[in-house]
Amino acid sequence: MEYKLLINGRWVNSGEMQEVKNKYNGKVIGALPVATQAQVDEAIDAAERAEEAMADMPAHKRAEILLRTAELLRERYDDFAKTIAAEAGKALKFARSEVDRAISTFTIASEEAKRLHGETIPLDAVPSGEGFFGFWSRRPVGVIAAITPFNFPLNLVAHKVAPALAAGNTLILKPAETTPLTAVMLCQALMDAGLPAGAINLVNGGGPTVGEWLVTDARVDKVTFTGSPTVGKRILSVAGIKKVTLELGNNSPVVVAPDADLDFVAKRCAVGAYYNSGQVCISVQRIYGQKQIYEPLAEKFIKATEALVVGDPLDERVDVGPMIDIRETNRVENWVNEAQGAGAKILTGGKRDGAVYYPTVLADVSADMKVVAEEAFGPVASVIRSDNFEEALQQANDSKFGLQVGVFTNDVNRVFQAVKRLNFGGVIINDTPVFRADHMPYGGNRQSGLGREGVKFAMEDMTNIQMVAIRTGA
Repeated sequence: MEYKLLINGRWVNSGEMQEVKNKYNGKVIGALPVATQAQVDEAIDAAERAEEAMADMPAHKRAEILLRTAELLRERYDDFAKTIAAEAGKALKFARSEVDRAISTFTIASEEAKRLHGETIPLDAVPSGEGFFGFWSRRPVGVIAAITPFNFPLNLVAHKVAPALAAGNTLILKPAETTPLTAVMLCQALMDAGLPAGAINLVNGGGPTVGEWLVTDARVDKVTFTGSPTVGKRILSVAGIKKVTLELGNNSPVVVAPDADLDFVAKRCAVGAYYNSGQVCISVQRIYGQKQIYEPLAEKFIKATEALVVGDPLDERVDVGPMIDIRETNRVENWVNEAQGAGAKILTGGKRDGAVYYPTVLADVSADMKVVAEEAFGPVASVIRSDNFEEALQQANDSKFGLQVGVFTNDVNRVFQAVKRLNFGGVIINDTPVFRADHMPYGGNRQSGLGREGVKFAMEDMTNIQMVAIRTGA
């Protein structure tokens, strides 16, 4: 099936077509044009022309469009879930969960569109403000370039598109080249819901071409990007003076205290480490267990890992499907082999079948190994021994990243100790770092990024504060 680009409310082609394949069996499931520079320029023009209409649209109308989009996602539920499973290699059960979350994201955005407001300010709180009445309000930044990743081809698109439209902005969306079809389907739903022409435009192509053209264009007022730290640094270096939100990497740790329920911990960590083949920026990667529980924790985690079903993501029974492409499978395999050569032990897994890398548990790792220090972004997790809870917190915190961390304990003093010590954007107590509710603030510290997502918080980053001071007397 051939898909098209969306520019100024029209579905258009270009000369070059890009095939999109089922990540498990390699069969072509669709083709999408690759945007030319002229088409990217036209898309930005269209978004710029639609700025006034979106900014002037009453909040209740924006809310209606977003809520209708959520309803259309529900009506087209199976089509979205199966497309995600095929083009992303995500197990169908988790693809369905992603559609559920996207419905929530658009529903939340429809509500937040009616809550965007400012405040009055008592300017006469200082002598220079006597005789003035003050208030501030939020106005949309204008044109937003949204560059999205492959691992959540619907809901991470929704987390950029929904708040941008709720705040009255216009967009140019560039989905990941490996998973663009779901984004096309979402744009169709938005158009069917009544979104004006030019309010959202979809272009397809590589980061060094289409991505760079968007990021460097002076007409783009904000860039919101989810992806690797390397690309994030590149965006900051070339974007110029504009707002930038970056959601980057992590090597998510889990700290397990001696009082935790190890059976529960093991099952949650197995899901958190291996769903979507570990290709989640908050995927469990480092599990720190104190010495008195290390052995039973490792044994239970291995058992929970080996219980996962690996195979075709469109099979209802499957938990773990393929990685996004062979290159990524090769990279993960090389990292594991490198760690093994440096003394790490493979407790289970460590094998592959084409693009499928089996869930792998490592032990005897060191802090400088890539599988520990860098973002594995694959189905690999390490169980690491700690002398005590304080050391485990220190080991978890010893990272250049800081997105989310999980802590399992029933001791309230340990909870507050962890919250105080850990420098992460999210601290998840008694669950893994993969927990995310779509209305909460979500984002990282340190090299994990800039800004926050979560609809309300994204809308704040997608608006500018406008101050108004009115002299009330002579």
